[in-house]
Amino acid sequence: MLTVVPVASAERPVQRYDHVASASVPSKVSRVSDQPTIVLHMLPPSHPCLTVIAALEHKGLAYERNVLVGGEHNEQIEAIYGAGKRTVPGILLGDEPVHGSVAILERLEQIAPDPPLYPDLIASEVREAELWGDREFQDLGRRLPFGAMHFRPEAMGSFGGAGALDPPGVDFAITYARGAWRYHGITAERLAEDLAGLPAKIDYIDALAGAGIVGGEQPTAADLQIGATVLVLLTVGDLLPLIEGRPAERIARSWFPDYPGAIPAGAYPAGWVPAL
Repeated sequence: MLTVVPVASAERPVQRYDHVASASVPSKVSRVSDQPTIVLHMLPPSHPCLTVIAALEHKGLAYERNVLVGGEHNEQIEAIYGAGKRTVPGILLGDEPVHGSVAILERLEQIAPDPPLYPDLIASEVREAELWGDREFQDLGRRLPFGAMHFRPEAMGSFGGAGALDPPGVDFAITYARGAWRYHGITAERLAEDLAGLPAKIDYIDALAGAGIVGGEQPTAADLQIGATVLVLLTVGDLLPLIEGRPAERIARSWFPDYPGAIPAGAYPAGWVPAL
């Protein structure tokens, strides 16, 4: 049957599919006998990098992590992957550069089809949902946490495994958050718009789960693309009432380890977070 989602055209109706997930169990040992060397260029906080890590580990592919330094990584990535490609993640598959989480998952599927990230019966629907997660949803995993951190800079310490920052640490966090607002194009107006539009996006993810495109026994590419962003949003206390207990939260918690960090509720100005 059809599940109609009452959201904008980007969050379009999805058709339900049941019992299509692979029953394969991922192994920690590579199942590809002639697997080329895989090197992942990454930044630890990056949720698209978490998407790629989850895909590599789900498929049991051996890989090396090359952890870059934030602030220096743009030029390094561009030197490896080509002009205009300045963000993580990227992988070197032998000598072949593959840039961006969507392209990487597609390439991993080609070299290691089992277990599938794009099950045959729903491959086109998974790709559509994956692209939505990349193009429409992924940036919220940057703008909403950094937006909240602007108002609660002492919480930055929790993302490094520490408690609330001391005054000199807060000075650093304020400077860092301001830089993040500039880098990610965050403004108060845009942040308020992102918050107003979030409930419809969570509804859409729940509809994808109801249709069997995400949320199955084994992850699809859409699970990994969308779930990583939800995982980061769960660090923002103001957003928990919109996500907790719903399929979106279950998808994030099923395929990813806990993400460090907690920004206390009450960070955003009053009235900015939509009421349930």
